[in-house]
Amino acid sequence: MKPSRLLPLLLALLKCSSSLLLASSVYELHRDEYLYLDYGRHLAWGYLEVPPLTALQSWVTLALGGGWFWVKFWPILWGSLTIYLVGRTAQRLGGGAWAVALAGACYLVGAYARLNFLFQPNSFEVFAFTLVCYLLIRYQQDSRPHWWVIMGGVLGLALLNKYSALFFIAAVGVAVLLTPLRRALVTKGLWLGAGLALLLWLPNLLWQLRHGLPFLHHMELLRETQLVNVSVADFWKDQLVMNFPGAWVWLAGLLALLVGPLRPYRVVGLVYGGGLLLLTVLHGKSYYALGYYPVLLAAGAVWWEAALCRLPRAGRVLRPVLLLATLALCLPVLPLLFTLEPPARLQALRGRYQSTGAFRWEDGRDHALPQDFADMLGWQELADKTWAAYQALPAATRARTLILAANYGQAGALNYYNRHRPIPAAHSFNGSYLFWQSQIPPQPWHYVLLIDDEPDNLTAHFRSFCRVGEVRNPYAREQGTAILVGTAPDSVIVQRIQRERQEGLAEWGDF
Repeated sequence: MKPSRLLPLLLALLKCSSSLLLASSVYELHRDEYLYLDYGRHLAWGYLEVPPLTALQSWVTLALGGGWFWVKFWPILWGSLTIYLVGRTAQRLGGGAWAVALAGACYLVGAYARLNFLFQPNSFEVFAFTLVCYLLIRYQQDSRPHWWVIMGGVLGLALLNKYSALFFIAAVGVAVLLTPLRRALVTKGLWLGAGLALLLWLPNLLWQLRHGLPFLHHMELLRETQLVNVSVADFWKDQLVMNFPGAWVWLAGLLALLVGPLRPYRVVGLVYGGGLLLLTVLHGKSYYALGYYPVLLAAGAVWWEAALCRLPRAGRVLRPVLLLATLALCLPVLPLLFTLEPPARLQALRGRYQSTGAFRWEDGRDHALPQDFADMLGWQELADKTWAAYQALPAATRARTLILAANYGQAGALNYYNRHRPIPAAHSFNGSYLFWQSQIPPQPWHYVLLIDDEPDNLTAHFRSFCRVGEVRNPYAREQGTAILVGTAPDSVIVQRIQRERQEGLAEWGDF
């Protein structure tokens, strides 16, 4: 009898509902989400940070009004589909209802709880990697060539989502060569799949080539500012921490795939080994590896179910105990998985989680809140105060205002929260905002609204220059960011703005 798909569907429903119900209204959207939402206003085949698939989701989100629910719809959708695949993979590997429940529980209480809450390319990446591993298993079970074609379509979309898919593709390629699956290299299906993947990625690839491969500059910036703080020891410690409640499951799954009873499907175990090796060598961020674990959770749950079947008496007791223990293990770290606790309470709990590195930011130092949480605070305040500053300008000339922010988070938040207000779009010299900044208008700017730390060398270039507000939220990463208004900028400032934009674009490539 074919295994029922009802349980994987129930897991998907549980994943969706938990993401929505365990979210506190205290927190706003994340810094990165504002940038990605602005992609939807500037559809293109490429951006300086990521490929264009996220922009399409942003366009749909904004077309539906851009509300909180529609922003979160996408990561929750991809997370729900991923947990469904985890359940189906467990069934395909021979697991029963208990194995499906265990694999799903491990996914629910792992780092995916937070990952699948943020509108970033990462949730689709995890879904795509999991789907490819599932398709590899399906191909080994019935050898139908269309699985390669579907796989090629998924990998093509993965490349349109995030460039780290190249590392996953390399890991899949090596794993196929090291297993009997290499016989598929002489089949038409595999090459049709490879051609489909390339065809889907081609518009973005041509965009990259036309602009001098800005992807390389993005990687260089990451190495200099973030990846330099990633040590091999911390990377591997985080691999255990991110999926700690399910570590005993995915480790068993990896061993079962490589040297145990699931060895016929060792290709997916080798994908994990190759992918994690690449990320280790390249000093990738810890969460880059999250797409490699869901299939291991499914394999490990199947192994544990089979092991308990050999101990019928003990198994009847251990099955519910182990399942409940997995869920119980997440309780101590629940405040880190979901936005349940308000900032003050979360800061008070910092000592409990200090050793996990959860409060360590990309600068390598510990702070009051985890970085993702601090990146979800202060944005509405910034947008409202900027709107108030704009409204205070004389009505007859306020339209001739340049709003210039120091980083993409500030610019994106201003554009998001002020999207229904009659105010010019905010610009920045940071990331893709370099593309979207308007040229010098026919009538020069009469005002410059600057969102930044207060500079000390601009006053002489304005008729007047003053601070009119700042972000006061003590837990926000943007705390202290100033809102400054300059009147009648001189030609030096105007030329400097254009020069900094051109210099910024030149650093990225051929623009």
